[in-house]
Amino acid sequence: MKFVQALFVLLAYGAFCGLIVWRHRQRVQAAAQRAQALLHSAVPDSSAGRTLWWVVHASQTGQAEALAEQTAQALHSAGLAVRLLPLGQLRRDDLRGMERLLCIVSTYGEGDAPDSAAAFVRDCMDDREAAQAQDTESLPRLDGLQVGLLALGDASYAQYCGFGRALDAWFQASGAQALFDRVEVDRMAPAAMLRWRKQLGALIGADRAGQTGDEAGAADLPDWETPPLQAWTLRARCHLNPGSAGGPVHHLEFVPEAGDLPAWEAGDLAQIDIPGAPGAPRDYSIASVPADGALHLLVRQTWRVHADGGRSPGLASGWLTAATDGGLPLHGRALLRLRAHSAFRIGGNAQRPLILIGNGTGLAGLRAHIRARLTQDPRASPIQAPGASTLWLIFGERNAATDAYYREELEAWVAQGLLRVDWVFSRDSSAAQAGPRPYVQHALREAAAEVRGWVAGSQTRAGAAIYVCGSLQGMAGEVDAALRDILGETDLRALADAGRYRRDVY
Repeated sequence: MKFVQALFVLLAYGAFCGLIVWRHRQRVQAAAQRAQALLHSAVPDSSAGRTLWWVVHASQTGQAEALAEQTAQALHSAGLAVRLLPLGQLRRDDLRGMERLLCIVSTYGEGDAPDSAAAFVRDCMDDREAAQAQDTESLPRLDGLQVGLLALGDASYAQYCGFGRALDAWFQASGAQALFDRVEVDRMAPAAMLRWRKQLGALIGADRAGQTGDEAGAADLPDWETPPLQAWTLRARCHLNPGSAGGPVHHLEFVPEAGDLPAWEAGDLAQIDIPGAPGAPRDYSIASVPADGALHLLVRQTWRVHADGGRSPGLASGWLTAATDGGLPLHGRALLRLRAHSAFRIGGNAQRPLILIGNGTGLAGLRAHIRARLTQDPRASPIQAPGASTLWLIFGERNAATDAYYREELEAWVAQGLLRVDWVFSRDSSAAQAGPRPYVQHALREAAAEVRGWVAGSQTRAGAAIYVCGSLQGMAGEVDAALRDILGETDLRALADAGRYRRDVY
């Protein structure tokens, strides 16, 4: 009887993994078909006066990617030949003979390139800088290339649009000509987006005129509409860390005010409209999967310090976590939309072990991946994976007594052999007595041999993928440095290029 039950569980797990892989392949094929549909001709038809337009994007959370698709669709609808792809997939040979290029790129942190652009930065931008320092030229000059650039950023950062500006300067230094002045957008400001659409309309009009011999005029483009905000109800709110030395962390649950729960994937984001901040919705990592029956968030209350020394709750976190003083009451209404975050989805890693690394409220995105792997239905028991655990969570916070979020849930899976959890608490007295405060990067280094083993895999188990979620300042950089030391620069780079090293950092 036990053998039959074990066989049933094994078959069920295999079917579940197969379904995930099938759905991923369907999404990949659909995206490829959309990109192919935009390409009227793989080779420019010079005799007909048609030029191939390249549209590339570098996106950390999906916003630049969505705008690139809209841009490419506008060109396609105007009868132009278009090739759409991520900037990281643009190769040296592509630059040779290219005539028109539109770049939509975001910046994260203090001027950093999105992870998806790392290959281009390494193979093209850094390579040319190294060659120029040695008075050589390893890349072709781009004198025949015309470039238009849309840079997305957040003006609250010192290096506003830092990567967009660096990319623009690189193109100019390489001999490319600007189609128009770089358009910079502060948190999707409508006025700046309108400038981009006007520039695009002028380019389409000029291209049409070149093909027909008519007088040039700007094309009238349809409005690009962001998916509408929907009304959701705050079903539950729970303070998870009373007595903590850090800011209060709350677990929030939302359900649609009307209609069924929409679909999303682990790794996706919820974009919430905050009263008092019109036009600047805030992104939060989703901590659940649709099978949980609600959209879960993990939000830390932050504080704003005023010039007079006083302070008040952060505009977004204060509204979401405080039921009084104008905050969102229980069963109150919030307007939000779901945003696909392809860079942090499971992608092609559905059948790989996962090493999940994070700190603080970064546990949200990691929890979603754990729940996606271990549960099909909130009423069912987690599916037992064959063999040893294929999930390893390394999570850091301040104190074990107050800051072990979702401990009961996670430890239940640990007890069943489904999950390994390494808790790292930096401010516990025992940790302080042992020396410098421990953080997740230290736990990684201590388990270096195991990390290498998980990533390498074996004859019976695929090599693991690594997902990092949490604070950009400190944790993400230190974890990246630790992984480079453990795995080697070349191997970590190969993991990133293969989609096996993914980060959602903020």
